[in-house]
Amino acid sequence: MTKDNIIEAIVKKTGLSKRQAEESLSVTLDEISKSLSRGEEVALTGFGKFLVVERKEKQGINPKTGEKITISARKAPVFRAGKTLKEAVK
Repeated sequence: MTKDNIIEAIVKKTGLSKRQAEESLSVTLDEISKSLSRGEEVALTGFGKFLVVERKEKQGINPKTGEKITISARKAPVFRAGKTLKEAVK
């Protein structure tokens, strides 16, 4: 499913115009991104939780040369599915 598919589903289920549905989805995704960039968690009850985790520095191997490299520490976004979503997928 793509962003366009989600927009079409919103239009069908809510009766909003395509433009309104697209704006609503864009605002939602922007707010989730802004919250994560501030280090905040975003919890959608029953669906899941978006959060930021710290990845430690680690050693890796360049697949082309076989040379050992250091992969620097970084922050990464993570999604953890909620109970309702897990049950729906079963």
